[in-house]
Amino acid sequence: MLAATALSVVFLRDLFTIVMLFGIYSLLSAGFFVTMDAVDVALTEAAVGAGVTTVLMLGTLALTSRKEKISRTPPSMIPLGVVVVTGLVLVYGTLDMPSLGDPDAPIHQHVAPRYIEQSYEEVGMPNIVTSVLASYRGYDTLGEVVVIFTAGLGVLTLLGIGGDDRHRVRPPEMAHHLVLRVISRAMIPLILLYALYIQFHGDYGPGGGFQAGVIFGAAIILYTMIFGLAKAEQLISPLFLRYMMGVGVLIYGGTGVLTLLLGGNFLDYDTLAHDPLHGQHYGILAVELGVGITVTAVVISIFFYFTGRGSQSGEDEQ
Repeated sequence: MLAATALSVVFLRDLFTIVMLFGIYSLLSAGFFVTMDAVDVALTEAAVGAGVTTVLMLGTLALTSRKEKISRTPPSMIPLGVVVVTGLVLVYGTLDMPSLGDPDAPIHQHVAPRYIEQSYEEVGMPNIVTSVLASYRGYDTLGEVVVIFTAGLGVLTLLGIGGDDRHRVRPPEMAHHLVLRVISRAMIPLILLYALYIQFHGDYGPGGGFQAGVIFGAAIILYTMIFGLAKAEQLISPLFLRYMMGVGVLIYGGTGVLTLLLGGNFLDYDTLAHDPLHGQHYGILAVELGVGITVTAVVISIFFYFTGRGSQSGEDEQ
């Protein structure tokens, strides 16, 4: 089904249909990850790939058009040749890789046994994924948060972000869609509550700052679509969101600086409490909060500015 969806995307020319198929592809991928027992990855794929990304791509179509332009020039075979050669090289590079699930594979003989056998004693988190991402690989996750912050800042810059947003056109609310308004009023509080659960329960089950930030952003996006951009910006100011994009990164990095000041290594949470396990819990809670704040602010900010730009082109009804 993944292959069929991907091939359909290649041959179709209706961009709206392609965006919908991308959402289906992400949902199928999430199901695939569940069958592989990668529930945290599945939750992220469902929230980001099938959820928010689809909405942002639809916002992109509002700035462009629904149909792909037909090229007048004959297609060149050079790009196809580059892709084929690159694919063959990648396939050749995988020939000496161990089989999937091979217990003698190097990955199962190096750090994986330590994560599985000792992470609970060293970090105290039942969810090994959280232990790895927020503690053992804290540097990597900090880099990912910085990448998200940089990407959001880059998108807003390309969209023409400015200090004065008063002249942006704001789409009206869906005043005549009574069913959608009533259902949204009931769903949005539940979505926000679920986002908080995902944020603060990531230590014990699937979830964390990345997933919670996207789900929280999805709730605000739903509110914006139903009740209009003007009311959404009264609820959360775009300027406030831009500040929060950086605040989340500062919370994450500041936690590492605090551990240095307390005599430990950067992002070594053991020094944050009298007991190393309590310190790990406090540190992971803080950095996950920073991740959630940055992801939420970036997602909502991008949607706000997509919506404002789309309404100027007269296609906001889409």
